[in-house]
Formats: sequence, C-alpha cells, structure tokens
Amino acid sequence: MKATLPFLLLAALPCSTAFAQCPVGELEVTIVVNTDDYGNETMWQLVESGNGCDGSPIFTAGNPAINCADAGGQTSPPGGYASNTTFNEGPFCLTEGAQYDIISVDAWGDGQASYTVLIEGGYAGYFEGLGGLLVHPFTVATPVDRDMSLTRTTTSIYCEVGLPVIIAGAAQNVGGQPVTSFDVAYSIDGAPEVTATINEALDPGDQVTFELETPWIPTDELTGILTIRIAGVNGDSDENATNDERTSPVVVNAAVPDIMDSYLSEPPTVVNVANGDQDILVPRDLDFHPDRTRNELWVINKDVFNTGGSTVRFFNPGEADMTFLYQRDPAARHFLSLPTGIAMADNGNFSTCPGVYDANGNQGTSTPFTGPTLWSADPDIYAQNQFGPLGSHLDMLHVTPRSQGIAHERWNKFWIVDGTNQDVVMHDFRADHGPGNDFHGDAIIHRYPEVSITRDPNDHIVSHCVVDKHTGWLYVVDHGGQRVLRLDTRSGTPDGAPSFGPFEGYVEYLKMTNATWEVVISGGLQEPAGIEVVGTHLLVSDHATGEIIIYDMANDFSEEGRLQVGAGVMGIKVAPNGRIWCVNATQSLLIRVEPSLNVGMADQRAANTWSMFPNPSKDQVYFALPSSIAANTVVNVLDASGRLCTTSNVNALTHGLDVHGLAEGVYTVSITGQGTARLVIAR
Repeated sequence: MKATLPFLLLAALPCSTAFAQCPVGELEVTIVVNTDDYGNETMWQLVESGNGCDGSPIFTAGNPAINCADAGGQTSPPGGYASNTTFNEGPFCLTEGAQYDIISVDAWGDGQASYTVLIEGGYAGYFEGLGGLLVHPFTVATPVDRDMSLTRTTTSIYCEVGLPVIIAGAAQNVGGQPVTSFDVAYSIDGAPEVTATINEALDPGDQVTFELETPWIPTDELTGILTIRIAGVNGDSDENATNDERTSPVVVNAAVPDIMDSYLSEPPTVVNVANGDQDILVPRDLDFHPDRTRNELWVINKDVFNTGGSTVRFFNPGEADMTFLYQRDPAARHFLSLPTGIAMADNGNFSTCPGVYDANGNQGTSTPFTGPTLWSADPDIYAQNQFGPLGSHLDMLHVTPRSQGIAHERWNKFWIVDGTNQDVVMHDFRADHGPGNDFHGDAIIHRYPEVSITRDPNDHIVSHCVVDKHTGWLYVVDHGGQRVLRLDTRSGTPDGAPSFGPFEGYVEYLKMTNATWEVVISGGLQEPAGIEVVGTHLLVSDHATGEIIIYDMANDFSEEGRLQVGAGVMGIKVAPNGRIWCVNATQSLLIRVEPSLNVGMADQRAANTWSMFPNPSKDQVYFALPSSIAANTVVNVLDASGRLCTTSNVNALTHGLDVHGLAEGVYTVSITGQGTARLVIAR
C-alpha cells in the first residue's frame, strides 16, 4: 500500500463543539466553508431539498453582490469572503432525517469553495467541485462510528497481459471515530476477492489515496468489470455499506510481441504512410490509443508558436481504408505550444508536453509558466469548442519549461524531461479539473535533479523518455550528452523543496535525491531523439543518421543492429502487433517499418503460441498458455550451457514459476511440443 498525504485539510474543525440544545427531533448542523483563491466570487445558500437557488433559503452567506443568476458569468465583484480562509457558519437546528441542499454559486465559474458538514460536532459530509452553480445534498443524521467511503478508483482501465496492474483509489473516513486501518478487497468479473489491509491514521473527514502493494498481473485477455470495496474498518465491519463499493471497466489487451530479432537479418521495408497531404506538419511524436478496438494512431505536430501544436488521428493506420482527422484545440497556443511529445494514458486520457519557456509567449523574459497538459481522448471533449476560453484541456502543470519528452506510468501520472533545468520530473495530475477549468492544485510533483540531460540548443530535436512498465525503469535520451540514461522510478528520498518554482500551489512539490540511476548507452549516437522499450529490447532513434538502433537490454545493452529510416527521425513507437512506427520531422512523414519480406514473419508468429512475463524477471515468472496444452505437459528451464535447472508441468504453472533460486543470466524455457523461449533473470 502506498498512501499519500490526506488531500482534505480539516485542521480548522473543532474537536468538540458546545452548541445550544436543539429541540427534540432536530440536530445541530455547522457548515465549514473553505474558500479558494477568489473567495469574493462565492455566494451560497442552505435550503430545504429541492427548493433551488433563492427558494426560501434558510441561510445565505458569501458576497452579497452575487445572486443566483451570476453563476459562471466570469465576474469577480469585490466583497464577501476572504480568499483561502475557513469560515464556520451556524449552528443550525435542522430536522433529523430530512434532506437539505447547499447551493454554491461561483461568479466566475472556474472553481468552487468547499463545504464540510458537521452534525452534532461529528463529520457528516464534504463537498467541492467546479462550475458556476452546484447543488450539494446532505441528510441530517448522526454519523455511525465506523464508516469508510470508497470515493474514487484509479486502477488502469486498459492493461496488457503480463504487465503489473496497481489496484488503487481513494477513500475517506466519514464515520464519527478515528480510523487506524481499513481493508480493501477487489475482484474481476466475480472471481474470488483479493483483500489487503491498509494501515493509515485517519481522523473523521480525512481522505487518503491508496495503492495496494501487491499488483494484479493479468494472464489472459479479457473485457470485464473490476469491483473494489471497503471490506472492513479497524479490524471490524464497516457500519454503512452503502458507500463501500465502486466498479470500473477493465480491458486486458494481448502483450505487445517483441519481434525485434526479425528486423536484424535483412534490411527492413520502410513504408511512408502519411505526409503533408494528411496534415502532418513537423511531427515530433506518436502513440497508439490503448483501446485497440478504436485502432487509432495519434501524431503530434510541432506546428508554429502563434497557433500552437496540433494532432492528427489516423483510423486503421496503414490499412487500405485508413482515414485521418486533423485537430487543433481552440486554446492550443497556450496548452499545446510547440509540443515535443505525446503519451497515451491507461484511463482514456493523454498528456502532451510543450517545448517553450513560457506558454504565455514571453520567451526567456518572464515566469516560465509552462509544463505538461492533460487531455481527454474522448472525441466529444478533445479540441471541441464549447468549454470556454481555456479550451478542452483537463489540467496543466507549470514547473517544466522547454519540456523535451513525456512518458506515461499509470493513470494520470507522467514523467517529463525538463530542458531548462536539465533533469527529469514526475508529474501526477491525480484528479483533473475538468474540461476548460483552471484548478491545478491537486498535483504531486517530484523533481530528480541528479539525472542530468542537455537539450538541443536550437529547441528542435527532442530528448524523449519511456517507462518500462515491467521493471519500473525510466529510460531517458540525453540529446546533448549523446547517451541514454535510466532511472529507477521507485527509488529516491524526499529532500525538501526544489530550487526552481513552484509558480502555483500544489499538494506536493519535492526534490528527490539518492535515486538509483545510471548511463546505459554512452557511445555510437550523434543526435539521439526518440526511445521505446519492447520486451528485452531498447530502441533509440538518431535524428542525424536517420537510424533506429536496437539494443539488447538482457545483454548489457549491446547493440544488435541499425535500421535506416531517414534523417530527421524523432519519435518512435512499437505498435500492438510489434511493428515499429516513427515520425520524421524534417520530411513531415509518418513511417511504418516492416521486417524484410524475406524473413518469414507469418511462420514465426504461428510458432509463438505462449508467452511468459515479466521478462527479465527477479523471482517469479507467469505464463500465458493456450488452453490446448495438456496439464501434464513438461516445462524445463535450462541454463546457457544446456544444463537442466528446474522442471515442472503446465498444471503447476497456475501460480507462476519460482525462479528466485536461479542466478542472474540467460536461460531457455522449453515446453514439450510448444517450442522454446529465452528467459532473462536480472536483479
């Protein structure tokens, strides 16, 4: 389990409150109001449920210059509440069991104050949100002692066979007593539950994000439902089951095959799939949408500063019926300014990073207010024009000017190569603010200054990065150093505030030191730019030579071969079917790289009926096997000299194969009648 700091601050709430006695049948209710950066834009009312704004309000507070019709009008009249301040309103004697509404009006329409409801001095509810007018209903009832609410799930929607899936979400203590631990259980499509205990001290009202320590590793493709629930509180039952459970879709795709060896025996076939005729304009990066039923490839264009960057979506890319859609968000000049990278997320979002010093247009002369932007890949949201002057963006963070590349880790968590500070930075947007709004304060950002890169001084050639989700290593191109580095994303310790920024408030902005990192490629590169990981291979593009270089990660990153695709190559990506795709910024091309037609790929793919993961492995290997393999089929593991190290059978592989006793090195796994595969043990 990994828990972050509670993101609801209730320090101002009283531990005990002396109220005037309410009549029988009524309870004492206090509303605690926490204003945002613009407290003067708030007006709110307490009304009986269903009455609506100005419907016989029991109480009205905030700015008297604001009325119900002002919601979202982009006005900011003086007066009312102070900004970033807590106000206790009440107590009110309200009818027990009845429902009431807090109607909150924000005159500008981009954010809202938050409201905490106390009943008889105990926590009973918390409300926040975005928009001009919001209605927050609550029921007047004394809270039970033990009550944890599962408020959000952040488990990956799109997964791959063999890739660890972190079961994650957020929960809140909505009971009347402190919590010291709670249990979380999850199940996929009604399978037996897996339960874990989270030890966390939570006062009433505290919220916490959690990640279960043991990931789920899917072994088969599926489309189903993930169910997560609160299974217990403080070693006992949860006294209110109505808020315990949430469900979310889960799609497990087939693992991307590692067919890089097939590229090495003969020169590849290079296919120009699209060019300027399909609106490709100085492309710098590309990525495939993780919902493979959509069969979409996204290309991001640098374009020019005055308009901002753009995207081109290719449907059925490279096929005879391929179509494309060019899009530029209405606010691209700020949120997509000379973009250098794009990374699809596992939840239907994606993020881009801008290559400018200041997205407001003051290059090198003002606050460097720029960094990655979070977007929705929903076609009804992205680049649509109904969300106001800030376009369709979901979120933006502002501590990485001249970003050089971006890589997705999980959910809304991304890694950025910072070209100005010449380091790498983890950005976790966490909960986004919704299309066209502007609250950025939910983020957690960690800066790793020990990892040093040098950007292209002409701010054109990128320095991309990629996360190997099997191992947690972040691989980073150092363009100026003509090398490739890697950082263990699970390493590092907090070491105070970074010296750069921040330029707005975040939940957490920390410098991380003592991280594990190393140089893995130090020679043979002239202008390294793009980077990709597939299986046991690392791919790097060289903008100057026009090559994609293939390295064997299992053999000390030895160079295996070079594919000539044309000078100007930048971003590279391996498709779900294992083929290499790339973009050429000099010639404005989208390119697919195929193994030579003489290699016999069809025969090779037919022989590959099973797979194992993770590979490389440390201690446990899991298998994806066709149902046609008999349960007593023999499985052997042999070392490099052919000596038998361990033997098993298919039936015993249900829970994986224990290899923790094997020394580091390369092994051959043989399944009788099903062929062999290479297994790497690395620790």
